[in-house]
Amino acid sequence: MVKIARSLRKRMTPHEIRLWSRLKTWRADGFIFRRQAPLGRYIVDFVCFTPKLVIEVDGGQHNLDDHQARDAVRDAWLESEGFRVLRVWNMDVHSNMDGVLIAIRDALEAGLRDRRP
Repeated sequence: MVKIARSLRKRMTPHEIRLWSRLKTWRADGFIFRRQAPLGRYIVDFVCFTPKLVIEVDGGQHNLDDHQARDAVRDAWLESEGFRVLRVWNMDVHSNMDGVLIAIRDALEAGLRDRRP
């Protein structure tokens, strides 16, 4: 699985590269993201372990019924492991990066709030 993840890091989509260039700067805010990271039997586009947030950058193929079914199974497993899953569309990364970043920041902050005792 690690070998596959390494290969995927070298072949990131333009949308994943664009989002990664922004997410990696959030380390200064305490949000450390990993890209193309193995989680169980899946490899997720991006993950921040504190709080447990997975970000998936989806293209149009995710609208297809068989893809939606696989995504639902994958999301359910990730959620059973305590992760929130945030799916963003390629087109939003391309044309609405500010909106995508706001949604990610909101999900991170909500995850931190949920973890407080």
